[in-house]
Amino acid sequence: MRVALIALLTVAAVTAAPPFYKSELIFPLEKIHNHSSSIVELPDGDLLVCWFHGSGERTADDVVINAARFNKKTGKWGVPFIIADTPGFPDTNPTMFIDSKQRLFLLWPTIIAHQWETALMKYKISTDYQQESGPPKWEHQDNIILIPKNIGEKTREVFGKLAETEGPAGEKAKKEIEHADDMYFSRMGWFTRTHPLELPSGRILVPMYSDGYSFGIMGISDDGGYTWTGSEPIVGFGGVQPSVVRKKDGTLVAYMRDNGPPPKRAQISYSKDDGMSWVPATDTEILNPGTSLEVIALKNGDWIMAYNDLEDKRYSLVAMISDDEGKTWKWRRHLDGDPAVKVTNEYHYPSVMQAKDGTIHVTYSYFVTEGKSIKHAQFSEDWVKAGDPAK
Repeated sequence: MRVALIALLTVAAVTAAPPFYKSELIFPLEKIHNHSSSIVELPDGDLLVCWFHGSGERTADDVVINAARFNKKTGKWGVPFIIADTPGFPDTNPTMFIDSKQRLFLLWPTIIAHQWETALMKYKISTDYQQESGPPKWEHQDNIILIPKNIGEKTREVFGKLAETEGPAGEKAKKEIEHADDMYFSRMGWFTRTHPLELPSGRILVPMYSDGYSFGIMGISDDGGYTWTGSEPIVGFGGVQPSVVRKKDGTLVAYMRDNGPPPKRAQISYSKDDGMSWVPATDTEILNPGTSLEVIALKNGDWIMAYNDLEDKRYSLVAMISDDEGKTWKWRRHLDGDPAVKVTNEYHYPSVMQAKDGTIHVTYSYFVTEGKSIKHAQFSEDWVKAGDPAK
């Protein structure tokens, strides 16, 4: 028995996959704008990535949602195709996920009047999406219009005393309260950036935010994505683009981009009731230059976060691992760039996913002098834990 156990352990050690990393551009560099990707693994093992593509962002009316497929058998990315287009309006910030019923969701905002706070959320659902080329066949589509729960009360809780003071900060606080009391302003302009999350109960959470407030919110569906309600807002000083991860005890943790005043740090909030209410956002110690981040739970219980480890600019993108649900982040490795080497390149807006085989996939916006693309990186958790090579 002892000999057999030793032999088994020896074989396991020999066959254990070494740390690995590889990456490529999904399509050649273009002068046109390509930004804000989202990646999912399809049931057949292929990958699907989407992003927005056009001559600009919210003010360019030719912006569409593009997508591309990675064929696992050929090992190649297919030609990009349009997956959503609202003629005459810019479509931006798409995200996707596949729920427990193997349905593909595509969610994105259409910008109605060239301002982020005029975003109108749209979504589509498909069960027929594993074609070798071209877009999925959509079976349901609708808008997501939210009424934020207790937004006036939550806004006054954070900004009430500040609104009684003089100066720019007091004026901003007054404006936040005024917006919270405006029925139209409070219900428009919530839109996506990071992956949705399905809870064990079947509840679907779609993390959203408003640039009109710089608050986060959850779109909540308890009927498989056919009707939606709004959570309480995640109120704070500049916390947007929430990325939500679930602890083993059921607590939800939202990490957010910092659009507020210095020091520039990722913000954090918690929910104990499956996303309906959230404590006010506070700063973490994680650097953030005012750009999107994403965090997910891996199959082994560890968490991985991809983010820009800077207080300014977007020329360094790092992955880091926590084995204690975000209390500490013990391992870090750069996906692109170097915080010590300032360049004009931008590597930003990561989308993170773990495939069935355990491989971690990250797509992100890749902006260099020669043009823009979406870059895809795949690697093992051990690759991150090995750390940056010595210089």
